[in-house]
Amino acid sequence: MSLKSYTIAVLVEDLYEDLELWYPVHRLREEEAKVVLVGPEKDRTYSSKHGYPARVEWSADDVLPENLDGIVIPGEYAPDRMRRCAAMVDLVAKVDELGRVVAAICHGPWMLCSANVVSGRCVTGFFSIKDDLVNAGAAWCDEPVVEDKNMITSRTPDDLPVFVKQIIAKLVAAK
Repeated sequence: MSLKSYTIAVLVEDLYEDLELWYPVHRLREEEAKVVLVGPEKDRTYSSKHGYPARVEWSADDVLPENLDGIVIPGEYAPDRMRRCAAMVDLVAKVDELGRVVAAICHGPWMLCSANVVSGRCVTGFFSIKDDLVNAGAAWCDEPVVEDKNMITSRTPDDLPVFVKQIIAKLVAAK
């Protein structure tokens, strides 16, 4: 099934993990989804931990959560910077509240903690943020991909194939 009528936001900030941003972007675009890069500021370029540029098309302030079918939060240190932007945190919380797909990998679940959406849910992420997730009320599950309701979480770039496959399956099932 094509994702032609779907709109997915991928969050961006400086120091994002290259593969965790671009692998989902390209796979979702291959499935014909409209994928937009969203950051704190519109029309700005953010750099990955290796210096690779990502040009943001929309600012978090400009996004209407009801126009999104899902959101993807890549990891590395970008989520720590993202959660300093109230509009980005609010966007994640609102997309979750609408029951749309919320996907986060590696350090991406830090944004889920800041959005107060992990309490009572089973999640995973990079092992070093386990305490943050548990302290936010989540149940930690050390698996390549974990799905709990509309939320999909994953650990590292090695898990990207199963992570993105699960995102696509969840998007199709949600419509």
